[in-house]
Amino acid sequence: MSSTAPYLTAALYKFVALPDFAELQAPLQACCESNDVKGTLLLAHEGINGTIAGPEAGIRAVLAFLHADPRLATLQHKESWSPKPPFTRMKVRLKKEIVTLRVPELDPNKTVGQYVKPQDWNALLADPDVVVIDTRNDYEVAIGTFKGAINPNIKTFVQLPAWLDAQENLQGEAAKKTKVAMFCTGGIRCEKSTALMKMRGFDEVYHLEGGILKYLEEIPPEQSTWEGDCFVFDERVSVSHGLGVGHHELCRSCRWPLSAEDKLSPHYVLGVSCEHCHDQRTPEQKAQMAERQRQVELAEARGETHVGAKMPGHEHTHQHPQEKSE
Repeated sequence: MSSTAPYLTAALYKFVALPDFAELQAPLQACCESNDVKGTLLLAHEGINGTIAGPEAGIRAVLAFLHADPRLATLQHKESWSPKPPFTRMKVRLKKEIVTLRVPELDPNKTVGQYVKPQDWNALLADPDVVVIDTRNDYEVAIGTFKGAINPNIKTFVQLPAWLDAQENLQGEAAKKTKVAMFCTGGIRCEKSTALMKMRGFDEVYHLEGGILKYLEEIPPEQSTWEGDCFVFDERVSVSHGLGVGHHELCRSCRWPLSAEDKLSPHYVLGVSCEHCHDQRTPEQKAQMAERQRQVELAEARGETHVGAKMPGHEHTHQHPQEKSE
Protein backbone atom coordinates (compact mmCIF):
# COMPACT_ATOMS: atom_id res chain seq x y z
CA MET A 1 0.00 0.00 0.00
CA SER A 2 1.28 3.43 -0.91
CA SER A 3 1.25 6.13 1.74
CA THR A 4 -0.03 8.51 -0.95
CA ALA A 5 -2.93 6.18 -1.89
CA PRO A 6 -4.37 4.71 1.31
CA TYR A 7 -7.82 3.83 -0.05
CA LEU A 8 -8.25 0.40 -1.62
CA THR A 9 -10.99 -0.01 -4.22
CA ALA A 10 -12.42 -3.44 -5.01
CA ALA A 11 -14.64 -3.93 -8.08
CA LEU A 12 -16.47 -7.24 -8.12
CA TYR A 13 -19.31 -9.21 -9.63
CA LYS A 14 -20.49 -12.79 -9.92
CA PHE A 15 -23.47 -14.34 -11.65
CA VAL A 16 -24.76 -17.02 -9.30
CA ALA A 17 -28.21 -18.04 -8.10
CA LEU A 18 -29.03 -16.19 -4.87
CA PRO A 19 -32.71 -16.91 -4.16
CA ASP A 20 -32.30 -15.49 -0.65
CA PHE A 21 -30.59 -12.29 -1.83
CA ALA A 22 -32.94 -10.02 0.16
CA GLU A 23 -31.85 -11.69 3.39
CA LEU A 24 -28.21 -10.90 2.61
CA GLN A 25 -28.77 -7.13 2.46
CA ALA A 26 -28.76 -6.18 6.14
CA PRO A 27 -25.77 -8.28 7.29
CA LEU A 28 -23.71 -7.15 4.29
CA GLN A 29 -24.55 -3.48 4.95
CA ALA A 30 -23.60 -3.92 8.61
CA CYS A 31 -20.29 -5.60 7.69
CA CYS A 32 -19.35 -2.74 5.35
CA GLU A 33 -20.29 -0.04 7.85
CA SER A 34 -18.41 -1.68 10.73
CA ASN A 35 -15.28 -1.80 8.55
CA ASP A 36 -15.52 1.83 7.31
CA VAL A 37 -16.15 0.62 3.75
CA LYS A 38 -18.22 2.73 1.34
CA GLY A 39 -19.57 2.26 -2.15
CA THR A 40 -22.45 0.38 -3.74
CA LEU A 41 -23.23 -3.33 -3.86
CA LEU A 42 -26.17 -4.73 -5.81
CA LEU A 43 -27.87 -7.99 -4.88
CA ALA A 44 -30.33 -9.84 -7.13
CA HIS A 45 -31.56 -13.34 -7.74
CA GLU A 46 -28.89 -13.62 -10.45
CA GLY A 47 -25.90 -12.61 -8.28
CA ILE A 48 -23.87 -9.73 -6.86
CA ASN A 49 -22.17 -6.71 -8.41
CA GLY A 50 -20.53 -3.56 -7.13
CA THR A 51 -17.57 -1.44 -6.19
CA ILE A 52 -16.44 -0.68 -2.65
CA ALA A 53 -13.55 1.31 -1.21
CA GLY A 54 -11.97 1.94 2.16
CA PRO A 55 -8.95 1.07 4.29
CA GLU A 56 -7.23 -2.11 3.14
CA ALA A 57 -8.10 -4.04 6.30
CA GLY A 58 -11.75 -3.08 5.92
CA ILE A 59 -11.93 -4.18 2.30
CA ARG A 60 -10.24 -7.50 3.14
CA ALA A 61 -12.78 -8.06 5.93
CA VAL A 62 -15.75 -7.45 3.62
CA LEU A 63 -14.30 -9.75 0.95
CA ALA A 64 -13.76 -12.45 3.60
CA PHE A 65 -17.39 -12.02 4.68
CA LEU A 66 -18.55 -12.55 1.08
CA HIS A 67 -16.24 -15.51 0.47
CA ALA A 68 -17.63 -17.23 3.56
CA ASP A 69 -20.83 -17.84 1.59
CA PRO A 70 -20.09 -21.05 -0.38
CA ARG A 71 -21.88 -19.61 -3.42
CA LEU A 72 -19.47 -16.67 -3.43
CA ALA A 73 -16.33 -18.57 -2.48
CA THR A 74 -14.87 -18.08 -5.97
CA LEU A 75 -15.90 -14.41 -6.21
CA GLN A 76 -13.09 -12.46 -7.88
CA HIS A 77 -12.37 -8.75 -7.67
CA LYS A 78 -10.12 -6.11 -9.21
CA GLU A 79 -8.09 -3.78 -7.01
CA SER A 80 -6.84 -0.23 -7.38
CA TRP A 81 -5.67 2.50 -5.02
CA SER A 82 -6.78 6.08 -4.56
CA PRO A 83 -5.40 8.96 -2.47
CA LYS A 84 -8.95 10.18 -1.74
CA PRO A 85 -12.11 8.31 -0.69
CA PRO A 86 -13.84 7.30 -3.95
CA PHE A 87 -17.27 7.13 -2.28
CA THR A 88 -19.13 9.02 0.43
CA ARG A 89 -21.91 6.53 1.25
CA MET A 90 -22.44 2.78 1.59
CA LYS A 91 -25.49 1.28 -0.08
CA VAL A 92 -26.45 -2.37 -0.46
CA ARG A 93 -29.34 -2.35 -2.90
CA LEU A 94 -31.80 -5.03 -3.96
CA LYS A 95 -32.39 -5.23 -7.71
CA LYS A 96 -34.19 -7.32 -10.32
CA GLU A 97 -30.88 -7.60 -12.20
CA ILE A 98 -27.31 -6.85 -11.17
CA VAL A 99 -26.84 -5.27 -14.57
CA THR A 100 -30.04 -4.20 -16.27
CA LEU A 101 -30.75 -5.45 -19.81
CA ARG A 102 -34.45 -6.38 -19.47
CA VAL A 103 -34.28 -9.64 -21.41
CA PRO A 104 -36.01 -11.93 -18.87
CA GLU A 105 -35.20 -15.21 -20.63
CA LEU A 106 -31.46 -14.45 -20.59
CA ASP A 107 -29.32 -16.41 -18.11
CA PRO A 108 -25.53 -15.77 -18.15
CA ASN A 109 -25.15 -18.68 -15.73
CA LYS A 110 -26.14 -21.01 -18.57
CA THR A 111 -24.81 -19.42 -21.76
CA VAL A 112 -22.06 -16.89 -22.28
CA GLY A 113 -19.48 -15.94 -24.88
CA GLN A 114 -15.92 -17.24 -24.98
CA TYR A 115 -13.53 -15.43 -22.66
CA VAL A 116 -10.44 -13.87 -24.21
CA LYS A 117 -7.55 -13.04 -21.90
CA PRO A 118 -6.03 -9.56 -22.17
CA GLN A 119 -2.82 -11.03 -23.62
CA ASP A 120 -4.81 -12.50 -26.54
CA TRP A 121 -7.17 -9.57 -27.12
CA ASN A 122 -4.95 -7.65 -29.56
CA ALA A 123 -4.70 -10.63 -31.88
CA LEU A 124 -8.47 -11.01 -31.94
CA LEU A 125 -8.95 -7.31 -32.71
CA ALA A 126 -6.45 -7.59 -35.57
CA ASP A 127 -8.63 -10.21 -37.30
CA PRO A 128 -10.42 -8.34 -40.14
CA ASP A 129 -13.35 -10.77 -39.94
CA VAL A 130 -14.18 -9.86 -36.34
CA VAL A 131 -16.87 -7.29 -35.54
CA VAL A 132 -15.75 -5.52 -32.34
CA ILE A 133 -18.49 -3.81 -30.32
CA ASP A 134 -18.04 -1.46 -27.37
CA THR A 135 -21.08 -2.21 -25.19
CA ARG A 136 -20.69 0.85 -22.93
CA ASN A 137 -22.66 4.07 -22.85
CA ASP A 138 -21.92 7.09 -25.03
CA TYR A 139 -20.29 9.19 -22.28
CA GLU A 140 -17.92 6.30 -21.48
CA VAL A 141 -16.88 5.69 -25.08
CA ALA A 142 -16.34 9.45 -25.54
CA ILE A 143 -13.15 9.44 -23.48
CA GLY A 144 -11.59 6.19 -24.65
CA THR A 145 -12.07 2.90 -26.50
CA PHE A 146 -10.18 0.25 -28.45
CA LYS A 147 -8.95 1.24 -31.88
CA GLY A 148 -11.42 0.16 -34.54
CA ALA A 149 -14.28 -0.70 -32.16
CA ILE A 150 -17.87 0.08 -33.10
CA ASN A 151 -19.60 2.63 -30.88
CA PRO A 152 -23.38 1.91 -30.65
CA ASN A 153 -23.97 5.43 -29.25
CA ILE A 154 -26.34 4.17 -26.56
CA LYS A 155 -27.21 6.15 -23.46
CA THR A 156 -27.96 3.09 -21.34
CA PHE A 157 -27.17 -0.62 -21.58
CA VAL A 158 -30.86 -1.49 -22.02
CA GLN A 159 -30.71 0.14 -25.46
CA LEU A 160 -28.18 -2.41 -26.75
CA PRO A 161 -30.69 -5.07 -27.94
CA ALA A 162 -32.55 -2.48 -30.04
CA TRP A 163 -29.26 -1.26 -31.51
CA LEU A 164 -28.34 -4.83 -32.44
CA ASP A 165 -31.76 -5.25 -34.09
CA ALA A 166 -30.98 -2.26 -36.32
CA GLN A 167 -27.66 -3.63 -37.62
CA GLU A 168 -28.30 -5.16 -41.04
CA ASN A 169 -24.94 -6.95 -41.05
CA LEU A 170 -26.01 -8.86 -37.92
CA GLN A 171 -29.37 -10.07 -39.25
CA GLY A 172 -30.30 -13.36 -40.88
CA GLU A 173 -28.90 -16.87 -40.76
CA ALA A 174 -25.75 -16.04 -42.72
CA ALA A 175 -24.89 -13.24 -40.29
CA LYS A 176 -24.85 -15.70 -37.41
CA LYS A 177 -21.52 -16.99 -38.72
CA THR A 178 -20.02 -13.54 -38.04
CA LYS A 179 -17.34 -13.44 -35.36
CA VAL A 180 -18.38 -10.93 -32.71
CA ALA A 181 -16.12 -9.56 -29.97
CA MET A 182 -17.54 -7.41 -27.17
CA PHE A 183 -16.01 -5.50 -24.29
CA CYS A 184 -16.97 -3.31 -21.35
CA THR A 185 -15.37 -1.79 -18.26
CA GLY A 186 -15.12 -4.73 -15.89
CA GLY A 187 -16.68 -7.60 -17.82
CA ILE A 188 -20.18 -7.74 -16.38
CA ARG A 189 -22.09 -6.12 -19.23
CA CYS A 190 -20.38 -8.49 -21.66
CA GLU A 191 -21.59 -11.48 -19.66
CA LYS A 192 -25.09 -10.46 -20.69
CA SER A 193 -24.38 -9.01 -24.12
CA THR A 194 -22.50 -12.12 -25.27
CA ALA A 195 -25.17 -14.35 -23.72
CA LEU A 196 -27.68 -12.33 -25.76
CA MET A 197 -25.71 -12.94 -28.97
CA LYS A 198 -25.49 -16.66 -28.21
CA MET A 199 -29.23 -16.75 -27.51
CA ARG A 200 -29.78 -15.12 -30.91
CA GLY A 201 -27.86 -17.93 -32.59
CA PHE A 202 -24.39 -16.47 -33.16
CA ASP A 203 -21.74 -19.21 -33.07
CA GLU A 204 -18.53 -17.30 -32.40
CA VAL A 205 -18.94 -14.70 -29.68
CA TYR A 206 -16.00 -13.46 -27.62
CA HIS A 207 -15.53 -11.03 -24.77
CA LEU A 208 -12.58 -9.51 -22.98
CA GLU A 209 -12.07 -11.36 -19.71
CA GLY A 210 -11.89 -8.91 -16.81
CA GLY A 211 -12.89 -6.07 -19.11
CA ILE A 212 -10.96 -2.94 -19.99
CA LEU A 213 -9.72 -2.58 -16.41
CA LYS A 214 -7.92 -5.93 -16.52
CA TYR A 215 -6.47 -5.09 -19.92
CA LEU A 216 -5.12 -1.73 -18.72
CA GLU A 217 -3.72 -3.43 -15.63
CA GLU A 218 -1.85 -6.18 -17.49
CA ILE A 219 -0.94 -4.84 -20.95
CA PRO A 220 2.01 -2.40 -21.17
CA PRO A 221 1.19 0.92 -22.87
CA GLU A 222 3.62 0.23 -25.72
CA GLN A 223 1.68 -2.97 -26.60
CA SER A 224 -1.78 -1.53 -26.06
CA THR A 225 -4.47 -0.86 -28.65
CA TRP A 226 -6.49 1.13 -26.13
CA GLU A 227 -6.85 4.84 -26.91
CA GLY A 228 -7.72 7.40 -24.22
CA ASP A 229 -8.90 6.83 -20.64
CA CYS A 230 -11.40 4.40 -19.20
CA PHE A 231 -14.44 5.83 -17.40
CA VAL A 232 -15.07 4.43 -13.92
CA PHE A 233 -18.08 5.01 -11.69
CA ASP A 234 -16.46 6.62 -8.68
CA GLU A 235 -14.66 9.81 -7.77
CA ARG A 236 -11.60 8.86 -9.82
CA VAL A 237 -13.80 9.41 -12.91
CA SER A 238 -11.30 7.73 -15.23
CA VAL A 239 -8.22 5.52 -15.16
CA SER A 240 -5.39 4.99 -17.61
CA HIS A 241 -2.77 2.29 -18.19
CA GLY A 242 -1.69 0.62 -14.98
CA LEU A 243 -5.03 1.81 -13.50
CA GLY A 244 -3.52 5.14 -12.54
CA VAL A 245 -6.02 7.97 -12.07
CA GLY A 246 -6.94 9.42 -15.46
CA HIS A 247 -7.34 12.96 -16.79
CA HIS A 248 -11.04 13.68 -16.34
CA GLU A 249 -13.45 15.06 -13.80
CA LEU A 250 -17.23 14.90 -13.70
CA CYS A 251 -19.60 17.69 -14.51
CA ARG A 252 -21.56 17.78 -11.25
CA SER A 253 -24.70 18.68 -13.13
CA CYS A 254 -24.95 15.99 -15.82
CA ARG A 255 -22.04 13.75 -14.76
CA TRP A 256 -20.38 13.78 -18.17
CA PRO A 257 -16.61 13.16 -17.92
CA LEU A 258 -14.78 16.36 -18.79
CA SER A 259 -11.24 16.76 -20.10
CA ALA A 260 -9.09 19.84 -19.55
CA GLU A 261 -10.13 21.01 -23.01
CA ASP A 262 -13.83 20.55 -22.18
CA LYS A 263 -13.41 22.85 -19.19
CA LEU A 264 -12.27 25.66 -21.50
CA SER A 265 -15.79 25.86 -22.90
CA PRO A 266 -17.63 29.11 -22.10
CA HIS A 267 -20.53 26.91 -20.95
CA TYR A 268 -18.44 25.26 -18.24
CA VAL A 269 -19.20 26.51 -14.74
CA LEU A 270 -17.72 24.46 -11.92
CA GLY A 271 -20.46 22.46 -10.22
CA VAL A 272 -23.17 24.01 -12.39
CA SER A 273 -22.95 23.24 -16.11
CA CYS A 274 -20.85 22.13 -19.08
CA GLU A 275 -21.05 21.99 -22.88
CA HIS A 276 -23.31 18.92 -22.66
CA CYS A 277 -25.96 20.24 -20.26
CA HIS A 278 -25.85 24.05 -20.13
CA ASP A 279 -29.10 24.36 -22.08
CA GLN A 280 -30.91 21.59 -20.18
CA ARG A 281 -31.16 23.31 -16.79
CA THR A 282 -33.60 25.96 -15.58
CA PRO A 283 -32.25 29.09 -13.88
CA GLU A 284 -33.62 27.69 -10.61
CA GLN A 285 -31.72 24.43 -11.06
CA LYS A 286 -28.53 26.30 -11.87
CA ALA A 287 -28.94 28.43 -8.77
CA GLN A 288 -29.47 25.30 -6.69
CA MET A 289 -26.31 23.72 -8.10
CA ALA A 290 -24.30 26.90 -7.61
CA GLU A 291 -25.32 26.92 -3.94
CA ARG A 292 -24.36 23.27 -3.60
CA GLN A 293 -20.95 24.03 -5.12
CA ARG A 294 -20.51 26.86 -2.64
CA GLN A 295 -21.28 24.48 0.23
CA VAL A 296 -18.81 21.92 -1.17
CA GLU A 297 -16.05 24.55 -1.29
CA LEU A 298 -16.84 25.71 2.26
CA ALA A 299 -16.71 22.11 3.50
CA GLU A 300 -13.38 21.54 1.74
CA ALA A 301 -11.97 24.68 3.34
CA ARG A 302 -12.89 23.20 6.72
CA GLY A 303 -11.31 19.87 5.77
CA GLU A 304 -14.68 18.14 5.63
CA THR A 305 -16.49 16.07 3.00
CA HIS A 306 -19.75 17.53 1.75
CA VAL A 307 -22.43 14.95 1.01
CA GLY A 308 -25.32 16.65 -0.71
CA ALA A 309 -28.40 15.69 -2.61
CA LYS A 310 -27.98 14.29 -6.09
CA MET A 311 -28.31 16.88 -8.80
CA PRO A 312 -30.57 16.39 -11.84
CA GLY A 313 -28.88 14.78 -14.78
CA HIS A 314 -28.47 11.46 -16.56
CA GLU A 315 -28.07 9.00 -13.73
CA HIS A 316 -25.11 6.68 -14.07
CA THR A 317 -27.02 4.03 -12.26
CA HIS A 318 -25.57 0.66 -12.27
CA GLN A 319 -24.60 -0.82 -15.36
CA HIS A 320 -22.30 -1.55 -12.54
CA PRO A 321 -21.28 0.62 -9.64
CA GLN A 322 -18.13 -0.64 -11.15
CA GLU A 323 -20.03 -0.28 -14.45
CA LYS A 324 -22.71 1.67 -12.81
CA SER A 325 -21.89 -0.56 -13.75
CA GLU A 326 -21.54 -2.05 -15.37
